[in-house]
This record gives sequence, structure tokens and C-alpha cells, in this order.
Amino acid sequence: MSKLLMNLRRVPDEERDEVCELLDEHGIEYFLTPPSVWGVSAGGIWLRHDQDWERARPVLADYQNRRHDRGKAAFQQAHRDGDVTTVGRNLRRHPLRTLAFLVAVVAVLLIALVPFITFG
Repeated sequence: MSKLLMNLRRVPDEERDEVCELLDEHGIEYFLTPPSVWGVSAGGIWLRHDQDWERARPVLADYQNRRHDRGKAAFQQAHRDGDVTTVGRNLRRHPLRTLAFLVAVVAVLLIALVPFITFG
């Protein structure tokens, strides 16, 4: 009986392809199910044989740990290079736009809270 190895909801195509290559390298048979037309099912990677489950899980866990480490290193490098958007950087780069958003947030909060504050 087939067993779901990985749900493909919010999984980039690149990651899906890398997992498929990894399964091919380890000789683990699998098949893909496509996402549904209406978005109910996101598709998945299924193992053809239940006995492959014990081999596939550690392989997938190792791959995900390495992918996490690569992503974290890339984020830290982008942060050092100044490519990551922070509140301070946004304020320095676009002070008027940031101020406009801040005024809009305060206005929405006032509109939502004034009826409750003045009720008594």
C-alpha cells in the first residue's frame, strides 16, 4: 500500500524536484500526485512500497536539515549585506511611506475602538 512521504502544499518546485532526485539516488520508488484543480489537495510524493518508509524518512530528514542550514546561511548573508528588509531600514529608505502606513494603522485602530471607548 502506498504511503504519503511529503505533502506538497507550499513546497517550491525546486524542492520537490530535489526530493525526487534524492529518492532516485537511493533507489526508493515513488510517484507524484498533482494538485487538484480547485486547490483542495496540494498533491504529494507517495512511496510505492510501505517497507521503503523506514529508509525514506531519515533520507528526507537529512535533506530537510541541510536545506534549512543553507536557507539560514543565505538569510544571514543577506542580512549582513543589508538586503533584508527591517523596520529601521524601511524607515530610513522610505520615511514618508512608513509614516503614512503608521498613520493609517492608528486611524483604523481609532475607528475600531472609539465606539467602545465612548459607549459608557
